[in-house]
Amino acid sequence: MAYSTLEECISDLERTGQLIRINEEVDPNLEMAAIHLRVFQKGGPALLFENLKECSYRAVSNLFGTMERCRFIFRDSLDDIPKLIQIKQNPGLAFRNPLQSLPVAFKGIKAIPKKVSFSSTGFTQISINQLPLLKHWPDDGGAFITLPQVYSEDPEQPGLSLSNLGMYRIQLSGNDYQLNREIGLHYQIHRGIGVHQAKANEKGQPLKVSIFVGGPPAHTVAAVMPLPEGMSELNFAGVLGNRRFRYAIDNGYLISADADFVITGLVYPNQTKPEGPFGDHLGYYSLQHPFPVMQVEKVYAKRNAIWPFTVVGRPPQEDTCFGLLIHELTGQALQHEIPGLKEVNAVDAAGVHPLLLAIGSERYTPYSSESRPSELLTIANRVLGTGQLSLAKYLFITSGSNNETPPSTTNIQGFLKYFLERIDFNRDLHFQTQTSMDTLDYSGEGLNHGSKLILAAYGEKRRALLNEIEFNDSGLQREGMHWILPGILSVGIKPFSNYPNTIIEFNELEKIVRGLNPQTLEKIALIVGTDNAAEAAANLDNFLWITFTRSNPSHDVYGVKPTLNFKHWGCNGPLMVDARKKPFHAPELKKDLQVEQNIERIFRKGGSLFGKM
Repeated sequence: MAYSTLEECISDLERTGQLIRINEEVDPNLEMAAIHLRVFQKGGPALLFENLKECSYRAVSNLFGTMERCRFIFRDSLDDIPKLIQIKQNPGLAFRNPLQSLPVAFKGIKAIPKKVSFSSTGFTQISINQLPLLKHWPDDGGAFITLPQVYSEDPEQPGLSLSNLGMYRIQLSGNDYQLNREIGLHYQIHRGIGVHQAKANEKGQPLKVSIFVGGPPAHTVAAVMPLPEGMSELNFAGVLGNRRFRYAIDNGYLISADADFVITGLVYPNQTKPEGPFGDHLGYYSLQHPFPVMQVEKVYAKRNAIWPFTVVGRPPQEDTCFGLLIHELTGQALQHEIPGLKEVNAVDAAGVHPLLLAIGSERYTPYSSESRPSELLTIANRVLGTGQLSLAKYLFITSGSNNETPPSTTNIQGFLKYFLERIDFNRDLHFQTQTSMDTLDYSGEGLNHGSKLILAAYGEKRRALLNEIEFNDSGLQREGMHWILPGILSVGIKPFSNYPNTIIEFNELEKIVRGLNPQTLEKIALIVGTDNAAEAAANLDNFLWITFTRSNPSHDVYGVKPTLNFKHWGCNGPLMVDARKKPFHAPELKKDLQVEQNIERIFRKGGSLFGKM
């Protein structure tokens, strides 16, 4: 659907029963986020907040809260995007199938941005304190923008062609920021704006940044898309939205003519201020750290502008749907970029970046009778060097053999069973230590620092995995263990103290495990040491989240009967992961109980959401 404004999308959703108006006065301080979270968890509608406390603007959330709603919003263009990306990557397809490719290529005209005059945009100048200043979690450092489109240009080659439109959180208030004059700009490592800022720093000049909020939904999605090299987010926004991206220039800044709000400003070299904390998508707070500070030049808003927002936290949340939508839109793009890769799943329940599951080809030595990962390791290194996938901490990769096909990476339980039946823990563990890490991950030794572990499995089954019935009959429960999945157990151990003591604690655990019946021990592949073994075993999501967000591979992976062959570490028994909370970990996100009581008025009889979900 070619929406020219956010309001058009909202009207379309309301007309089809997919949006509810909240008429009551709501507080941007925690209440709006709490309402959103409750509605999202129930699979509810998009929400238009019409009466914000101490703010004259409206706000909308949960636009992308279900895949059905995402597909509805982009119903006229969803099928064309994968075809366009395929033509972009392989232009020869257009010549081989001109009749099929021509209609799709014609739609590519929408990719060309259109310049308009600034006077035609309808913006009026306002100030930061007039914006909806939303605080999402109790310990957030202030108000944040959670669906911004942050635009910057390459200082060496300015212009649209090498520009970057990304989604990086923006802190509007709190900490040491001077209200209306400064805002915080937070971005993770490996982001496009970081390259631009580095070049500006080298030149000793400030980087011009424009922040857009609102506008057609395609603009928001474009800001989170991992696009192929050479494809601009502005081009993509036009194709996805079936409408050319309209822009104007004001005082040297690019302005999105269709946005609801715009903030422009300068990021000066080596100028930072404390940003955060912020409740993030791993389910923990990202803590306060120095990040670039943006000197605000101008703030604009349209008449009747609408402020879109989302709330991130422990998955699944609305950004889960972003991930699913991206997967549908990009199709086989990643497989074209990485030869031999068949599937990859950034596991949402584990916080996306901590855990990747992948399936690849294994074709390097077809003449050899030895079954061991070879091509899989090449593919794994390509995966860990590609875009946002480079933030991954654990990568499980496997391949079919002897006409066996691994379960899809989306079938997490089936994939892990297939994988753990085949991995050789003495050979197939490949650590990367002292490496760069996801900015939001606090399991390592410092901001952006940690380790990675590639686990590769290929060949015939090496073990049968302990099933639930065998577990119940084995007496393992008496050791405080809980069965999670075939061959995977959780065990509660004493609270974490420090790393030397940790090794002693795991040595004690290893003694217990090694004392088991040998037939039972052979069927155990993975043991997760936790603060609460029952919680980790309660469901698949708990296991994934606890295990992979709370461990740093180089420090927290152990094994029964460990081996060290030159620099290669392995083990001849089960792998063990220390997934306890550590003192240096960021705190978990928890709701404010008083706020939860306050928002009951919206859901009770007479409230806007009574009986609507």
